[in-house]
Amino acid sequence: MTTLPGRRTRMLAATTATAGLVLLTACTSSDDGGSSATAAGGVELVKAGQLTTCTHLPYPPFQSEIDGKVQGFDVALIDLVAEDLGVQQEILDTPFENFKTGAFLNSGECDLAAAGMTITEERKKNVDFSDPYFNATQAVLVAKDNGVTSLADVKSQGVKLGAQAQTTGEDHVKEEGFDPVSFESSDAVLNGLRTGQVKAVVIDYPVVQGWLKDKANADAFEVAEQIDTGEEYGVTVKKGNTALREAINKALADARADGTYKKLYEQWIGPYDESAASPAAS
Repeated sequence: MTTLPGRRTRMLAATTATAGLVLLTACTSSDDGGSSATAAGGVELVKAGQLTTCTHLPYPPFQSEIDGKVQGFDVALIDLVAEDLGVQQEILDTPFENFKTGAFLNSGECDLAAAGMTITEERKKNVDFSDPYFNATQAVLVAKDNGVTSLADVKSQGVKLGAQAQTTGEDHVKEEGFDPVSFESSDAVLNGLRTGQVKAVVIDYPVVQGWLKDKANADAFEVAEQIDTGEEYGVTVKKGNTALREAINKALADARADGTYKKLYEQWIGPYDESAASPAAS
């Protein structure tokens, strides 16, 4: 994923307030003259009273703006982390490119990044990942009855292919010898398919699941193939931020143990798929 040049970042309140826990935070001076805050468990936050999450919108069902509020599976999971820390999640919409470099984490603008982001060795050089929380396959989505039943058909028939820029889906098809049309966001990918700019798209299967919940999309499009690329999603923190990483891992483990993860999965993604929902810890 990427964003258009000059796009301004904006702060957006997450949908679920972390009410009910009253845990005091202590302000401390930071090196740049600003202030940070110590939350429960000794976790240092960039702003007192809030857990600041970098993401990139839209990427349903993981995060998107609905009725003026940012909602989704990732948002709900990070709300659990914020609740454990006794603070409220705030979301900063940023270019996806900064997630690869960890720029907004290193500059102290965000505490963590959650954006349906695949754990890769390249990204590990710049950021620390939580335990994986989701197994993601890629999907080839096409118009119904167009004769394409696989990615191999896309190549053999010379079908124009689209993908979201800066994503592992785009990387995969490039490695397979394609020259895909790159789109700025998942919404743009779907619009490119709707308008005939491309005849097939490759993107994370959970995103396609979200699209196909809409009857108009389900009537027009179908999944030609799922591609298991062995991808796992993780949440990132600044390198060396062990306390926050451990807090994220604890919240994820607790959510699986008490059934909250399954409930959120069914709410945002669809029928519970244990193989997708229970990746092995890193």
